Amino acid sequence: MVKVGEYNELKVARMVDFGAYLDDGGEGILLPKRFMPRDLKVEDTIRVFIYHDSEDRLIATTQKPLGVLNDIVKLRTVSVTEQGAFLDFGLMKDLFVPKSQQLVGMLPNGEYVVKIYLDEQTGRIAATERIEQTLSNNILTVKDLEVVDLIVFRRTDIGYVVIINNQHTGVLHFNEIYRNIGEGDKFKGFVKKIYPDNRIDVSAGRPGYQRVEDETGKIL
Repeated sequence: MVKVGEYNELKVARMVDFGAYLDDGGEGILLPKRFMPRDLKVEDTIRVFIYHDSEDRLIATTQKPLGVLNDIVKLRTVSVTEQGAFLDFGLMKDLFVPKSQQLVGMLPNGEYVVKIYLDEQTGRIAATERIEQTLSNNILTVKDLEVVDLIVFRRTDIGYVVIINNQHTGVLHFNEIYRNIGEGDKFKGFVKKIYPDNRIDVSAGRPGYQRVEDETGKIL
């Protein structure tokens, strides 16, 4: 089954003048000619990203978007309408953020941290600024000293709230920050402490001796 908003490995079913149709178990999904490798042929398997074009048809591309389904990314606004905003997604078609999914209203050329999701009504991928409601520390999937992926979410009086593995929130305190960071930045870190109420403190880099080695490399 083809997954919209994600990479898919699909087989070439047939070639046409304007591209190749990939086997989706139905009529096929078009991979436009401009995105085809020159040596592509029938029966080849190719890795493509699937999304809807402006005419609401599924389309395949070998272009690499700036994020896939469920990713949290920082994107730039290219246009704003009464219905919502469009973000530069790295593809021919921009990513839509409905007005209901914006916090205070997006502005042209602004940069915003959003989560990519699948709209249940349209089946299209879209983006939302309402990220916190998708995060929870009720049931943790991390443990002390575990290396995790961090995304800077927002600044507070004591440091930065960060998103951990796209699932949880934690705090990166100012005394744990050794370089300039901003909202939307991504880097590796580790779980420094988990409190009884499931609050999490994190540090940048890697725990213990590995962290010292990483810092030594930067100094050299």
